[in-house]
Amino acid sequence: MADDSLTTIARELEPVLAGVDRDELEGTVRALEEAPRVFVTGEGRSGLMGRAFAMRLMHLGLTAYVVGETTTPALRDGDLLVAVSGSGTTAHTVQVAKAAVAAGARVHAVTSDAESALARLAATRLVLPAATKHRRPGEAPSRQPLSSLFDQATHLSLDAACLILAERRQVDNDAARAAHANTE
Repeated sequence: MADDSLTTIARELEPVLAGVDRDELEGTVRALEEAPRVFVTGEGRSGLMGRAFAMRLMHLGLTAYVVGETTTPALRDGDLLVAVSGSGTTAHTVQVAKAAVAAGARVHAVTSDAESALARLAATRLVLPAATKHRRPGEAPSRQPLSSLFDQATHLSLDAACLILAERRQVDNDAARAAHANTE
């Protein structure tokens, strides 16, 4: 019997999430805990995963911004930029990371390529061993189009970091809901 699409996605995600370095996940949490402000950047679907992450950080009581929004302030010394790029070579994401370093901020890369330009700029990183649109050697196989597997792994891994943060900060569902937008 052929797999249905949900089963296919779940089966593709399982080894990718199992391959996430738990020390790097903990490093993600520590970087977030130490930052006075968190900025998130990424392009395309990676950027959408970053936006979802920034929203959840706000629900957990962190000061979080999305790069490129009209109300996003300037990066400062000590801030953290979480830069998401499957390939680690997305030109605008790498450019933002360079500007962050120049401003004295730390960069945390979320990428599939530990040797990429983005990863080399980063003080810390979370490497997700998932397929991207480039289908480079060593990437996990995927039947899904483009970087769907990387984007799914990004969302789940960053949600895992948020779960750890929520537990450490003692932010339960009621507290997070109190921070949720009330203008919807």
